[in-house]
Amino acid sequence: MKHGKQEMNKRLVLTGLIIGMFFSALEQTVVGTAMPTIIAELNGFSIFAWVTTAYMISSTTVIPIVGKLSDLYGRRVLYLLGTIIFIISSGLCATATTMEQLILYRGIQGIGGGMIMPLSQTIVGDIFTAEQRAKWQGVFGALFGLSSVIGPFLGGFLVDTISWHWIFLINVPFGLLSAILIFIGLKHETFEKKKNAPIDFGGIFTMIPAVVLLLGGLTFAGDKFAWASMESLFIFGGAAILLAAFLVIERKAQEPVLDLSLFKNRVFATTSGLGFLIGLGMFGAIMFVPMFMQGILGVTPTRAGSTMTPMMIALIFASVLGGRLLLKFRFRTVLTAGMAIAVAGFYFMSTMGPDSSTLTAYSYMVILGFGMGLVMPTLMIAIQNEFPKNKLGAVTSASTFFRSIGGTIGVTVLNVVMNHSLEKNLADVIETEKNPIIAQILTKIGEKTDALFGILVKPELLKVPAEIKKPVIEGIETAWTQSFSTVFLTGLIFISIGIVVALSVGNGKIKRDSDLPKEQENGAAE
Repeated sequence: MKHGKQEMNKRLVLTGLIIGMFFSALEQTVVGTAMPTIIAELNGFSIFAWVTTAYMISSTTVIPIVGKLSDLYGRRVLYLLGTIIFIISSGLCATATTMEQLILYRGIQGIGGGMIMPLSQTIVGDIFTAEQRAKWQGVFGALFGLSSVIGPFLGGFLVDTISWHWIFLINVPFGLLSAILIFIGLKHETFEKKKNAPIDFGGIFTMIPAVVLLLGGLTFAGDKFAWASMESLFIFGGAAILLAAFLVIERKAQEPVLDLSLFKNRVFATTSGLGFLIGLGMFGAIMFVPMFMQGILGVTPTRAGSTMTPMMIALIFASVLGGRLLLKFRFRTVLTAGMAIAVAGFYFMSTMGPDSSTLTAYSYMVILGFGMGLVMPTLMIAIQNEFPKNKLGAVTSASTFFRSIGGTIGVTVLNVVMNHSLEKNLADVIETEKNPIIAQILTKIGEKTDALFGILVKPELLKVPAEIKKPVIEGIETAWTQSFSTVFLTGLIFISIGIVVALSVGNGKIKRDSDLPKEQENGAAE
């Protein structure tokens, strides 16, 4: 009877986690589709990017803090708190009447989302044995991909049939259901919490502004202010000073937010590095895929929003498969194979041009998605396999944190690479152009990157004679194609470094249930 009740509680917890994680992940993709409608109603076009940025910064910042606190005070109370914050802020987002209000509420929503995501994976680590985690972490990894596929479609459907407010309101009933299931199912936590443990306030109050300044600076440098400016010096200088203070404090703290001694563990150090490189290369480069599909291959704007679907479907399949493969192969084997497949995907994508078919592009995206799907859940499984349950919160959230930071830096770095490459490639096209009129037009258009891409997508915007328009369009297309190739090759470099890191992860493999002492196996199952 007791065993049956335990199994029921485990099912309740799993159902609650799946619902909570799916909708918090969905919130990162569903908003993009509705943004044109939101801008039209709330205005604030000049600051609309902050709707996404506010969520990203607050969710990334809170991840390592909530992970450490969950080790000290338990997962249940913090997960429920995160869910409540997410529910209330979702309702507030739906009531926003100005863009400034929506940005504020999205920042609060990011705090809730940043608590839910790592705690979901940590709880999976708590309630399952290492062998069982291989299956379930793969499923949770697939949820990320599924949310990316469903998000744009769901956002479009809700905006078209009801209103944009429902992309936020839909979170409320499902969030409440998730909270109720976790409240009932997780009454008895499966690890021993530390009693009378002090909170690392020094670490928290230096880390939060350091991360906010770093992410904000990386997001808006080169756009809102120049890289070589007083604003840039103040922001990045402040982030560096606070980061240095944070590291000093963490070395002395009794219960540090980020335990620096964890880096002495080879698996933690290498998987954190791999997570950072994945964010740097993959998440940075794939944001350019819809632009390539729309600008070079002529995919319509409507279809461009769903061009990531083949990649994400491959990621979903590989996430589930990767969990199964870990029952037979070492972490190093699966990670190296995934990174190598991703490198192949990047290389193939760098070879695409105006003559490539959409089918070819989709097939290359599938290869990249498959590589990502093998790596992402394996990182989490490997790191949870290495540490006791009373440290799972800290190590799980740290892994998620480094990947998130890598993604932010990757977007910034590759955006700089794209702009610099485009400027150089267009200059080369102009230099080789024999017709002075065409060269003059290209020079004029090249003063604004937005104008270049706008004409690529809508050639009718270029009001020149037909005999002039064709070579101008071809010149712009050539410059953009070469720039996209440079971006994909840059991402390839980051992922290639990741292969070397993956090879150094050691000989670790899943601890099979059959190898565990009977009482430990039963304890994990409970």
